[in-house]
Amino acid sequence: MNENEIDLNLLRALDVLLSECSVTAAAKHLGLSVSAMSRTLTRLRAVTGDPLLVRAGRGLVPTPRAAEIRDQVHELMRDVRTVLTPHLTRIDPAGLKQTFIIRASEAFLEFLAARVVNDIAAAAPDICLQFVAKPDKDAQPLRDGAIDLEIGVLGTNAPEIRTRLLFHDKFVGIARKGHPFFNAQQRDGVSLSDFACQRHVVVSKQVNGRDMIDAKLDEAGLARQVRIIVPGFPDALRIVRQSDLVGVIPRSCFGTRLVEFHPGLVDIQSFDLPFDLPEFPVLAMWHPRMQADPAHQWLRNRVIDICRQAYYQHGAAGEDG
Repeated sequence: MNENEIDLNLLRALDVLLSECSVTAAAKHLGLSVSAMSRTLTRLRAVTGDPLLVRAGRGLVPTPRAAEIRDQVHELMRDVRTVLTPHLTRIDPAGLKQTFIIRASEAFLEFLAARVVNDIAAAAPDICLQFVAKPDKDAQPLRDGAIDLEIGVLGTNAPEIRTRLLFHDKFVGIARKGHPFFNAQQRDGVSLSDFACQRHVVVSKQVNGRDMIDAKLDEAGLARQVRIIVPGFPDALRIVRQSDLVGVIPRSCFGTRLVEFHPGLVDIQSFDLPFDLPEFPVLAMWHPRMQADPAHQWLRNRVIDICRQAYYQHGAAGEDG
C-alpha cells in the first residue's frame, strides 16, 4: 500500500478492536453497525497482512502480531489526538527561555521600550528581546518570520497580517517653553501664517523633507521655513528643546505620562496645528502563524497593555484582527 492509499481512519478502528477484542463492542464504541465493523476488520487484515483477532471459543483473541503492536497503536492514537486538539497550554512566563524580535520605530525605542523591557524582565527574566529598526511598512519580515512582532502603522500590502489597536494617534506642534511663538498666539490658537513663518525642524527620510504638512500649506499659498531635517521624532524633540525651531510630532511622543517618564520633555510645549490632519491607528502586528502560539500570545498581550497604559489618552480597546 502506498502513502496515497493509507486510510488513517483505520488506525482508530484498530485501536478500539485491539482494546475490546470484540467486533460487537468495538462497533458500539465507534457508533457503527456490527456488519460495518466486521468489514473494517477485514480491511485491517488485508492492509496489515495479519488476522489480528482470531476465534477462541465464543470470543476473539489477538494474534502475536496484534499483541505486539497494540501498545504502539494506542500511543499513535494518543499522539494524533494531541496534534488535532487545540493547544491550550497555560504559559508560565518565568519559565520562558527564548528570543523575541520586535520591529519598532526610533520613537518607540526612545519612549516606550524601557517600560516594555522592565515589565517583561520582571515577569519573564530569561526572555531576550531584540529590537530592530523599522525603516518602512513592508510586511515581508513578518511573513518570513524574521521578526515576531511589529509596532507601528500597517502597510497597504498586508491583508493577512493580524493586528491589535494600541491607540489612535495624531500630529501636534511643539516648541520649547518660553518660545516667543507662544507669546504671539491669539486666543483662538495658532494661525496658518503664524505657523508657516516659524523656522522648522522636519522629520523625514526623504531628501527634500516635504510631506502632507507642506501640501496643506501649499493650499493656502504658504510655505514653512525648513532649517533642519532629521530622520526621527526623538531627534526633532531634542533640537526643539534647545533651540527656537518648531516641529511636528505624533501626540504619542508627548503624552503627559511620557513627560513623567522622560524628564527632558518638561521643557517642551505642544500646540494644536492650524489645519486638520487625519488621525492614524498605531497597531501591534504579527503573522497569523503566531496567532495561537502561547508564548507569543503572552508577549504581545503584555506589550499591548504596556503601550496602552503609557499613552496619555487610552485608545479604544481593539480585538485581534
